[in-house]
Amino acid sequence: MSRTINVLFLAAEADPFIKVGGLGDVAGSLPQALRALSNDDIKLDVRLVLPYHSAVKADNLRPLDVFSIPRGDTEVGVEAFEAVLNGMPVYLINGEPIRSGGSVYSLDAKLDAEKYTFFSLAALALPEHLDWQPDVVHANDWHTALSIYGNLTKRWEAGAKHVAGVVTLHNLPFMGPDISALLNAYGIALAQTDLPEWARVMPMPLGLWASDAVVAVSPGYAGEVLTEEFGCGLNTFLQTRKETSSGILNGIDTISFDPTTDKSIGVNYDGTMIHKRAINKKLLQDRLGLALDPNVPLLAIISRMDVQKGVDLAFTALKNMKRINFQAVILGTGDPKLEDSARKLQEEFPDKIKAELRFDANLARQIYAGADMILMPSRYEPCGLAQMIAMRYGCVPVVRAVGGLKDTVKQNETGFVFEKAHHMSLVSAIKTAMKAMADPEKWQAIQRAGMAKDFSWEASAREYLNLYLSLVK
Repeated sequence: MSRTINVLFLAAEADPFIKVGGLGDVAGSLPQALRALSNDDIKLDVRLVLPYHSAVKADNLRPLDVFSIPRGDTEVGVEAFEAVLNGMPVYLINGEPIRSGGSVYSLDAKLDAEKYTFFSLAALALPEHLDWQPDVVHANDWHTALSIYGNLTKRWEAGAKHVAGVVTLHNLPFMGPDISALLNAYGIALAQTDLPEWARVMPMPLGLWASDAVVAVSPGYAGEVLTEEFGCGLNTFLQTRKETSSGILNGIDTISFDPTTDKSIGVNYDGTMIHKRAINKKLLQDRLGLALDPNVPLLAIISRMDVQKGVDLAFTALKNMKRINFQAVILGTGDPKLEDSARKLQEEFPDKIKAELRFDANLARQIYAGADMILMPSRYEPCGLAQMIAMRYGCVPVVRAVGGLKDTVKQNETGFVFEKAHHMSLVSAIKTAMKAMADPEKWQAIQRAGMAKDFSWEASAREYLNLYLSLVK
């Protein structure tokens, strides 16, 4: 007998409607991958809910309903709209807190608190205005985590349907602002719980506390948040939820990121004709103004300029490789101080290092297809996508053993891994990789092994399906 699982999937952003960061990729891909798993035995009816930010791009949008949610002695109006993405209903929520809430992620914490508290509660009320009820509410990061807390308080009501709550944890340090005044205004009781007292007024901890399942974006990160180093003060609490916590790797868009069809790169190839990468390397060197040398190791950094990403360690490592023959390209934007450091590196090594301090998706693809190695010395990395994309293109990752990096890259098999967040540890790993590169047979085996890995969203979606099945009896 066929069964249906209805999932209300909440996020602050989702490609192609609105995309600011990696969450936009996840929320744009995972719900569709889940729906694609439907078969004769089980149907996954996943529906996406987003705030109707001013920058949202949506075709064929239709008004769905107008309703309100209580706030103190008054009510706040909610306008719901519907779009369809490849057959999937997508609901956009608007209202005064969103209209006046600035950009997707405002620098004003008060604006974001108002915007996402309203959105989480309005999204939770939305199914009452549809001929459809969820079995699972799935929230992502702090912006929507309050919906899980609100969902639990609804379950306490007499006769309420049991709706499971899932929180995917993308980046624990971002827990959201103090929303105690807003909770009081919307009539939601503060949790007197096993949470630390300081955490009882923040959306992410409240969502984690109220959830039936917590999913970190990699098995490695799921373990790390239980430790003092990475747990951000919630490690003791999260240890009490270990039985309902897990780690599921994010996927990548393997149709878009495909070296056999990618129109951004000079020559297409697959694992059986990996020698064609040499042409892309030459084209990349030419574009960057580097010497056209097929044998020199070409290193890449494709990253936000942020100390979390360890780019400062990478820059110091490159400075300490003066006597080593290499080329390097740095692509990304972020911290002005780190951007300045990248410029100074280029000035110091004009024939070796090129700094492209901008966002350039096409150049990024050309780097994946032409560079020999990508450097990712992150201080922490919940999942990481660049290493997965790089492997798909035969660009060998050199990564620090944290979070999703240690889950996806295997030493001497698909890349090179080092332990300490220190520039000399990275230098040592680069030297090990260069030694392997000097043996073409060994190097191509590492490249092919990485290219053969399945980092598709289908693989991730199957794990989420198993989780949903365990929660919906």
